[in-house]
Order: sequence, then structure tokens, then C-alpha cells
Amino acid sequence: MRELFPIVSHLAEMRRLSREVRTHGKTIALVPTMGYLHAGHVSLIQLANQHSDSVVVSIFVNPSQFNNRDDFEKYPIDREHDCAILAREHVHSVFTPSADEIYPAGFETWIEVGALAARLEGAHRPGHFRGVATIVAKLLFLVEPDFAVFGEKDFQQLRVIEQMVTDFNIPVKIIRAPIIREQDGLAMSSRNVRLQPEARKSATKLSEALQVIVDSFSKGDNLCWSLKEKAAKVINQEPDISLDYIEIVDEQSLTPLHNATEVSHPRALIAAHVAGVRLIDNMSLITEGKAA
Repeated sequence: MRELFPIVSHLAEMRRLSREVRTHGKTIALVPTMGYLHAGHVSLIQLANQHSDSVVVSIFVNPSQFNNRDDFEKYPIDREHDCAILAREHVHSVFTPSADEIYPAGFETWIEVGALAARLEGAHRPGHFRGVATIVAKLLFLVEPDFAVFGEKDFQQLRVIEQMVTDFNIPVKIIRAPIIREQDGLAMSSRNVRLQPEARKSATKLSEALQVIVDSFSKGDNLCWSLKEKAAKVINQEPDISLDYIEIVDEQSLTPLHNATEVSHPRALIAAHVAGVRLIDNMSLITEGKAA
């Protein structure tokens, strides 16, 4: 096990540590998380280490991005679990600010998100991306990293953040990290721990449905209504799953497509409640292979 890293709770201390790293001419990568870490998060940290001299991992369950209070209160938290995982990785520091410091009394300035955030998750979770963009902007301003690593599992979030960084000329390079899956194809997520065994088995239908789209497209089915219909048939096999959406979009604009050959990089996205636990997943129709 590696030497333990400093756990930083206060904003001013995090900024001081980051600037100290810079005085030695070293680069910094930030890996923002909400904790309850798993192998997917580890892959982000390892990718961050490939691009920078030092890695800061933030752990903050951001209340402003939850439009469902019950979902926020049930989000898994286990700092001992997280630190045990981080101790095995090369991490410079761990940033664990409190909600009171991030959102002090009188806080009233928020990032206004645009068209990228309006559909899909934005339509089903009002205010979600306002909260995401605001907390990510604060983390970037506090840590001042050269790089920040975000997973493709939250693909719409990734695009919203990329656009925000461009629009505000924030001097950070966003690095995309591929989705890490369980052996049965389920995308790794901290929420998976809330699934009971039967629901956990049902949840694999999300990646199966996406794989049907990818396979059908590779065989020449380009019509998005047809591809989505085939995917919905897979989902409808499981009574535990309540589908929010299946959509095929242009990766860049997230605009829904009629024909998947309209753009060079179409991507299928899905969101559903599995026995009450909301999960999301996505696959590129061009580059992703078998899910499992």
C-alpha cells in the first residue's frame, strides 16, 4: 500500500497545495468524483496519472445536481472504503470539501447551461446540469488543474463540461475516459450497490439494448426509429425496468437523429429506473465493440 495522501477539506488549503505543486514546475490532473469509488474511478485516476505529475481526487456529493431529494439521501457514502482504494493508487491529495464551504450562506451565482443540457437528462432532471456545471467550475477554479478527467458513462455531462470550459476559456484540458463495464456488460456505477440481486441481473438489459443498436447498425439498419424499437423490446422483457428514454444522437451537438448515418459519430444513450434505482448508459455506434 502506498504512502497516505493528505485529505484536504478547506478550500483555501486546496488552493495552497495546488499552487505549491506548480512552484515545482509540475502539472496537476483533477479527477472529480462523488465517492463510493469503484474500478471505473480507478481507471480515471490511472489515466490522469498518464497525463500529469500529480493527481487530485475530489470527493463531494453535490446536493445541487439532485432534483430528487430521496436520490440524494440514498447516494452511497463510505469514506473508509474510498480511502482504501485511493491508497493503492498514485494520488497527490484528496479534496473533500463540505457543502457549507462550497455553498456558503448567501451563495446565489450559478452557471446557466444551454442547448446541450436541455434534452435527455436535462429534460428528466430539471436543474441537474446547472448544479453539475456550477460545482465543476468551482472545482476547476479551486484546484487549477492542467487536466481534468471525466468518464464517458455520463456522456451528456461530459459534453456540457467540455462546452463550459470552451465558453469560459478555462485553461484546462478535458480528458475523456472510456466506460468500464462489469463482465456481464453493466456499466460500473456507484448506484449499482443499491441494486438487489434480481434487479442487478435485470440491469444488464440496458447494455444489452444498446448493443442491439450497435449490432443492428453494423448490419445496415440506419433508421433510428427502428434501432430504438429493437432496443425497447429488450428493455420490455424486464418488468423491473421503467424506461426514461432511448435516444440516438450526434455526439457533438447531442441532437437526436432520424438516420444514424447523418453524422460521423452517432451515439446511443439510455436511462431507466431499475427497481427504483436510476441508471444511465451509452455506446458509440461507430467505435464500441461488444459490451460484455
